Amino acid sequence: MNKKKSPSFNGKLGLQQRVLPTYRVPFFQKLASKCDYGLSLFAGQPRLVEAINTASEIDGVDLISANNRHLFSKQFYICNQTNIINWLEESKPDVLVVEANPRYPSTHKAIEWMHVRSKKVLGWGLGAPEISGRFKSYRTKQRLSLLSKLDGLISYSERGAKQYIALGIPEEKVFVAHNAVSPRPTSPPPLRADEKAGTMKILFVGRLQKRKKLDNLFRACAQLEDKPELTIVGDGPNRLFFELYAAKAYPRANFVGAQHGKKLKQYFAEADIFVLPGTGGLAVQEAMSNGLPVIVAKGDGTQDDLVRPENGWQIPPDDHNALVKTLKMAFADIKRLRKMGAESFRITLEEININTMSDKFISTINAVTQGGK
Repeated sequence: MNKKKSPSFNGKLGLQQRVLPTYRVPFFQKLASKCDYGLSLFAGQPRLVEAINTASEIDGVDLISANNRHLFSKQFYICNQTNIINWLEESKPDVLVVEANPRYPSTHKAIEWMHVRSKKVLGWGLGAPEISGRFKSYRTKQRLSLLSKLDGLISYSERGAKQYIALGIPEEKVFVAHNAVSPRPTSPPPLRADEKAGTMKILFVGRLQKRKKLDNLFRACAQLEDKPELTIVGDGPNRLFFELYAAKAYPRANFVGAQHGKKLKQYFAEADIFVLPGTGGLAVQEAMSNGLPVIVAKGDGTQDDLVRPENGWQIPPDDHNALVKTLKMAFADIKRLRKMGAESFRITLEEININTMSDKFISTINAVTQGGK
């Protein structure tokens, strides 16, 4: 069987981001390798309160610093990138991809600049979840004002694509590139016995923030008859809070701090299951690529495509009883658990990784510029 050729873009791509988080670097490198005339990436700095780890350079990418002007906060937050037109005039991209976010008023100017020159602009976003609260009608109009100007939309997930279509965006303008942060696995997953061999091991990897809901995990483990080993990999602003909580609720929890490379790989290899009780969770894909079944709290839709009945469980967020019940179910049948881990590996190998994500980006760009889906 002939291997399908990876698509390429015969032009220069411009890509606008509010900030450049470090976890996106491998994807942008992969994307740049598929652009015949290069990738120019425009991104600025976050607010200090966000504590986002950002990158300052990417091999093979022309990285230009955006002058981010942060105004207001919460639902009224906006970010004006004051030098976006200067960037476009200097980089002269053939196609522009922007964040599909109405909170960036300067994006409208960028779209107009491209369209005046008969060039296409695509949006990239997680979807269009329902807006609630004050000024709902105004904020909905602002969202539509931006999305309707775009020549195409790339959604993180199938759910996000359906939201864009439900909002009124023509179906032929909406595409899906499953959100990924991990490359395609290059080695088989660790071997794990089909029978229980001692204490079951639960792994969490991520930034230690309250929204990760580790307190729920500690209390759930305490309710299991066979007490599992629980390893917490990561650091963050709420590490002390979680350590103090665990000391009372589940003293067997082991905090090992941030880990990388071979050491992190070893923690994945030794675990039986990966659990994400709260929101976020970039490590879910890495856990899956290491052959682990997963339990995750339902989020923005990106996990709908990753976590299926064949490889894990999605539970309601902040539902302690559901977490306890699911952990008991997971540990009741070890052979089934191993099969679920094998399916996790298959999904990250064949379907959802930065390789397939970048291919979909490029094929979408080509489809939009050539006038077809």
